[in-house]
Amino acid sequence: MFTLATPSPFVAAAEGEGGFHAPTIGEFFPDAIFFAGTPFEFNRLQLIRVIATIVILVIFVIAARRAKLVPGRFQNGVEMVLDFARVNIVEEIMGTERARRYVPMITTIFVTILAFNLTGVVPGLNLAGTSVAGVAILLALWVFVAYWAAGIRQHGLWGYIRANLFPPGVPFPIYFILAPIELLQLLIIRPASLVIRLTANMVAGHIMLVLCFAATNFLLLEAAPALKAISALTLAGGIAITLFEVFVAGLQAYIFALLATVYINMSIEEEH
Repeated sequence: MFTLATPSPFVAAAEGEGGFHAPTIGEFFPDAIFFAGTPFEFNRLQLIRVIATIVILVIFVIAARRAKLVPGRFQNGVEMVLDFARVNIVEEIMGTERARRYVPMITTIFVTILAFNLTGVVPGLNLAGTSVAGVAILLALWVFVAYWAAGIRQHGLWGYIRANLFPPGVPFPIYFILAPIELLQLLIIRPASLVIRLTANMVAGHIMLVLCFAATNFLLLEAAPALKAISALTLAGGIAITLFEVFVAGLQAYIFALLATVYINMSIEEEH
């Protein structure tokens, strides 16, 4: 999220309308496609999210309609994703019996974030659907409502608040410090931790990709002949970061879903 204030030796070779163009915050807020200036404004980022959602639905509808007792490769791939969310995230944290209620929710969160993250490395899309905080905020609010509802259902409203704000075994004067901190955690810190981690990682990944490939384009097409060979290094860096971004896309989906499960489970447990 920066601009080059002083031309470097790499940029100096370009003149006129050329030159190296660093990524800016504006890339995450593209111009409207429809309904500009209205609450219903629709831009390229929202189009990317719609495309990713359609792809998810098509994949799972096809998998459901063609499900067989002996699965093929396509069905195996879909089932691996679903089993990973169910077994390695929800059941791992909550146990089999307790997990049943929350498997659909956590699986939806995991698959949605994974798909939206991967749009950042898809040619023609090139922007993660989670690189602006809107999606992360909506999912974090869903988790917020879920862990409050789970805690209240398990302990009652006052029982849930008391268990979190006034844990047993703490000297009474400490409650004046501990209770506000715990309340802040329940209301703000937990949801914010989900939103900030996901959005920051996707923004950073996009910036690194744009820097590498923009530098490659500039060095190869506009820089002085002595500098053109360096474009091979920036291209290799761009490819490496693309592969790393695929890993980060999966990792961030896993972390978000895992933390969501942990927060819900903490609300249900007798002791926190």
